[in-house]
Amino acid sequence: MFLEHPLSHLFSEFTLTSPRGPLTLANRSVIAPMCQYSAHEGQASDWHLMHWGNLLNSGAGMFIIEATGVTPTGRITPFCLGLWDDATAAALDDKLNRARRLAPHMPVCIQLAHSGRKGSSAAPWQGGQLLDAAHGGWAIQGPSALAQLPQEPPPSALSMADMVAIKTAFVKAAERAAAMGIDAIELHSAHGYLLHQFLSPIANQRSDAYGGNFDGRTRFPMEVFQAVRAVFNGALGMRISATDWVDGGWTPEETADFSLQLKQAGADFVHISSGGVSPQQKIVLGPDYQVPFAKLVKQKTNLPTMTVGLITTPQQAEDIVARGDADLVAMARAFLYKPRWAWEAAAALNGHVQASPQYWRCMPREAQTIFGTVQMGQR
Repeated sequence: MFLEHPLSHLFSEFTLTSPRGPLTLANRSVIAPMCQYSAHEGQASDWHLMHWGNLLNSGAGMFIIEATGVTPTGRITPFCLGLWDDATAAALDDKLNRARRLAPHMPVCIQLAHSGRKGSSAAPWQGGQLLDAAHGGWAIQGPSALAQLPQEPPPSALSMADMVAIKTAFVKAAERAAAMGIDAIELHSAHGYLLHQFLSPIANQRSDAYGGNFDGRTRFPMEVFQAVRAVFNGALGMRISATDWVDGGWTPEETADFSLQLKQAGADFVHISSGGVSPQQKIVLGPDYQVPFAKLVKQKTNLPTMTVGLITTPQQAEDIVARGDADLVAMARAFLYKPRWAWEAAAALNGHVQASPQYWRCMPREAQTIFGTVQMGQR
């Protein structure tokens, strides 16, 4: 008797709604944003062309471009990608669309970011510490004059004029992203960068309307979101650190409440991570360690929710979706280590992925069906 394999949850389609219309992902795996520290004056390089082309051929449901600075001083390092002027837009447009022509269709999202007090850093393989002007660094800013590390000089506190300029920069970057055909935007409010700094009482001790209680601390990130929503009609979401892992810091419950407000403001998804705002964080690492945060947000908001963090195996990702803990499973290091992770997952879970025909004949005997019905001929 013929027994059908059960349908995979991970390899089911998922549709994000947006003012532009539905954005359908072929499966629930997402390539999370990963800084490459390989741009020149913010401009995408040949490394990005190679890297993006590789990952767009991965079989994932969506690809998120790395943290992209909306201003030169909003970069994490001098080598980070940017989208603040015609030159950075032209370089990103060229490399991205050349890469997309070399791969099957895959929705592309870009993470727009401002580093705040964590900017002006050396690349990780150069130590990752704060750079002074003599070594290519710049003056950093934050919600308050509070340093990221005790030994560092504090950033200058942002003025109202500074905040208006940053909000405008996010809007301009979103408009440039839309012009090059990017399908979705993720605003970076996690891992200790500027929008997260505003959310967290660890980094935000302002005494004006943009600090203090929950409403004050969420005000600027929400204003940035609303400003981008007004000009971008594709899928729009936010990446949020669900907890600072520090007593007295930002909490999972606040994350759920803020996510609900984002939904009411027109968010199409949230991407739930954690940590990064304080060296005093005490993260309890382990497989699925951030999944409960995504589950809490999903239950509270019913907003399409993405989880991330130490998710490495196909069955692990399958179980997260099957349980309903999250709608989408994002992975970063897993795709760096195995750029065809989704192919292997499809073979393990009886799923299907799209692949360029140049790769069709690579299928091992145990994975003959992952590309669907394809035929190769030779005389």
